[in-house]
Amino acid sequence: QVQLVESGGGSVQAGGSLRLSCATSARTLSSNTLGWFRLAPRKGREFVASIHWGTNFPDYADSVKGRFTISRDNAENTMYLQMNALKPEDTAIYYCALSQRWRSKNANTYDYWGQGTQVTVSS
Repeated sequence: QVQLVESGGGSVQAGGSLRLSCATSARTLSSNTLGWFRLAPRKGREFVASIHWGTNFPDYADSVKGRFTISRDNAENTMYLQMNALKPEDTAIYYCALSQRWRSKNANTYDYWGQGTQVTVSS
């Protein structure tokens, strides 16, 4: 069973930054995609960013392009999400997830999920 553990959430003011981490117990990641999704009150689950582990190829939602950067540390089996210029609308619970698909933005294709970490951005 693959485990994913998020950390790094918190409360910041608009314009601030946070860095989320997702540590995974998965042993072979080269063919997998790891992604970040978020869930806000009165909104559905939203794709944020993903990275294909083997090629290091990233994808971003339009709403976060230019502000968020996804990366991964192969040696530590950890994925990161650097979030800059945060806005109140970024407030949500952020989840990391693992998919066996190539570059998937569809939450239904992700097989394993973390417990989530809260990000709150105040105006």
